[in-house]
Amino acid sequence: MAADIVITLLGKPGCHLCDDARAVIERVAADLGVRWEERDITRSEADNERYWEQIPVTLVNGVQHDFWRVDEDRLRAAIAKLR
Repeated sequence: MAADIVITLLGKPGCHLCDDARAVIERVAADLGVRWEERDITRSEADNERYWEQIPVTLVNGVQHDFWRVDEDRLRAAIAKLR
């Protein structure tokens, strides 16, 4: 069900790749009717330690899907598999 699918963007302020990823995620979430959220890794020591070299990181339902860049077609396919 689309309501059960959540895309999470992990990033930090001033990250231009995060801006690019956000645009893709916003578009995919809107088109497919799924929820998305954003988490600033600088607000969590654990997130910062784990992800600082990979941002932006995309999670789908809490599972890492992509890092550095978001491939729109791949993200759409991952969500389609969850439906």
